[in-house]
Amino acid sequence: MTQEQKPVVCLMGPTASGKTDLAVALAEVRPLDLISVDSAMVFRGMDIGTAKPEPAVLARAPHQLIDIRDPLESYSAAQFREDALRAIRRSHASNRIPLLVGGTMLYFRALRCGLSEVPAADPDVRRTLLEEADVRGWVALHQELAAVDPAAAGRIHPNDTQRIQRALEVFRVTGQPLSQLQARRQPPTGLAFLNLALMPPNREKLHQRIEQRFRGMLAAGFVDEVRRLRGIDRLGLNHPSMRAVGYRQVWQYLDGKHDAESMAWRGIYASRQFAKRQLTWLRSEPDLRTLSADADDLTMQSLVRIDRWLDHA
Repeated sequence: MTQEQKPVVCLMGPTASGKTDLAVALAEVRPLDLISVDSAMVFRGMDIGTAKPEPAVLARAPHQLIDIRDPLESYSAAQFREDALRAIRRSHASNRIPLLVGGTMLYFRALRCGLSEVPAADPDVRRTLLEEADVRGWVALHQELAAVDPAAAGRIHPNDTQRIQRALEVFRVTGQPLSQLQARRQPPTGLAFLNLALMPPNREKLHQRIEQRFRGMLAAGFVDEVRRLRGIDRLGLNHPSMRAVGYRQVWQYLDGKHDAESMAWRGIYASRQFAKRQLTWLRSEPDLRTLSADADDLTMQSLVRIDRWLDHA
């Protein structure tokens, strides 16, 4: 970090690793402004299934970029980047340090690396792709993507329907592979990033935490939350908000497609697969400094990392 650069701390990690608790603990002892990096927490009314911080926690440690969209709306990585950079500038103007916390790795990458000039969403193309997926299946669409954009297909999981749809949409609209357009990205100037990752000590323990948390969500009223969301006119599983992990499984349970225990295990499995994708992203991150999620002195270790980094600025 040079004298011309201002500090930004990024706290990443897989789902259920304890990122929010650590961020709140850090904000209580340092002049940090918390900025959420979560593509599901942006939606109002989606509280339990996203593990959104409780109101009492938000009163103690406010998070920006939470509850800024209705579930019927969309929210893109480009919109996040604009909102996050605006929040970062406000934090620096107040002589504080922004701490971005969350698990949406695409948002972190968009912030730090910039975004290419990709086209806006095309409703007609998206609708066509969804219709094709119903007939041909997402595996076939992923194979189509591999033929026109091998680089994108290589990093997009065959089950990640949202990103498959977007990559094919971009190719059909522009005639250019998404991976080539993304290669033209420009990172923001004047900022230096400290990338911290809260990592579980082993996969088995993470899986246990994910199961405990999902079952805890169900006990806290997750099904009733989804039932209320189903009452929103025109909201359906095709909306981006309902692609959040767990919501589809509960929605289908309310449709009578699964019994309660099958729904729970489907939600747990989806959460574990999501964590696996997050860990894959994290392994590819440059200059990543890891912290053990089970460390007894986790807050102190984090403070030491942050303070040392700032002292060497």
